Amino acid sequence: MKVLVINAGSSSLKYQVIDMENEMMLGKGIVERIGFNGSKLNQKSERGEINICSNLKNHTEAFMLVMEALTDKEKGILDNISEIGAIGHRVLHSAEDFRSSVVVTDEVIRICRKNSVLGPLHMPANIDCIESCMKLMPGVPNVAVFDTVFHSTMPDYAYMYAINYSDYEKFKIRKYGFHGTSHKYVSEIAVKYLKKEHSKIITCHLGNGSSMAAVVDGKCIDTTMGLTPLEGLVMGTRSGDIDPAVISFLAIQKNMHSCDVTTYLNKECGFLGIAGVSDFRDLTARCLAGDYRANLAANMFAYRIRKYIGAYVAAMGGLDCIVLTGGIGENASYARKLIMTGLEVFGVDFDFELNETMQRGVLTELSKPASKVKVLVIPTNEELVIARDAKNLTQTKA
Repeated sequence: MKVLVINAGSSSLKYQVIDMENEMMLGKGIVERIGFNGSKLNQKSERGEINICSNLKNHTEAFMLVMEALTDKEKGILDNISEIGAIGHRVLHSAEDFRSSVVVTDEVIRICRKNSVLGPLHMPANIDCIESCMKLMPGVPNVAVFDTVFHSTMPDYAYMYAINYSDYEKFKIRKYGFHGTSHKYVSEIAVKYLKKEHSKIITCHLGNGSSMAAVVDGKCIDTTMGLTPLEGLVMGTRSGDIDPAVISFLAIQKNMHSCDVTTYLNKECGFLGIAGVSDFRDLTARCLAGDYRANLAANMFAYRIRKYIGAYVAAMGGLDCIVLTGGIGENASYARKLIMTGLEVFGVDFDFELNETMQRGVLTELSKPASKVKVLVIPTNEELVIARDAKNLTQTKA
């Protein structure tokens, strides 16, 4: 069975084809600038690379172009589009309506549309792409895999905000968490690696967007992102945790609408706001060159992570393992060094030398053999989680 995995953004569409017989990726691609001039598709597989420039008005036109590239006679990933047995979609928000991935029906789409208010940037694109797939590939089941579902096991005292309870009931304002497919994937790998009946793990998905989760016996009990991905860690362009009064203060001082302040906190802050660059590779280069603001941003990033580690150790009543994943977690030795410095108090004996020389792209234990707490770098694979759910749900349904 081959599964087409789709991650639709507001103006982009990323995709992979995964053969579920061996869970191998056959090829991947991305369509960019959907709805703008200069739309383009890039696809790569063992058969070659395809680049197509074509102005695309919407996700339906984008998916039509994807189908064309997938079955290209010379460099396509598939011989025939009928080889696709299911389509798995990354969908941002489940709200409180779903606690697992689901086969898409008209009712599922209706509920997702209702929840678009919780993710106005991503949810409309997610829904548009699902409907495009249903229209252009009738009979092929579509599965919605929600970014928030892994965190649905949080207890109420962890996900609730101390606001008027009636506002929670009416507007569903609470912590939901994101990056769920990544946290799920790496925590499952870590549980198997530990070979323990019971486990207490902190997963750190660190990239341009970053979040952490406290995972007890495979279930999330807390996470850093909240109602939106803005809460929590210092990120590439997001501020992370901040006094809510800052929003009204900035709105007054800068003569801005509160919505504009939220956009500012999402897109102009974090590493970018402090140091002027959002990519951690650029930040590292400036740190090593002695740039004060770059070092400030990097130290804020590491400090916030260490602070959450301490909080989650208390919340879980102990710690067996810290997992690092995502673009920064997997590849940035400088970030890992900053984060791990000072965690000896929790029983972490980090191998700083191995940290500098480890092979990228493979599971690596960066704690020393005698360390009470293991530190693992685990490459994430969110697309495989989506493909597995699509396979399992559609085969069960059949």
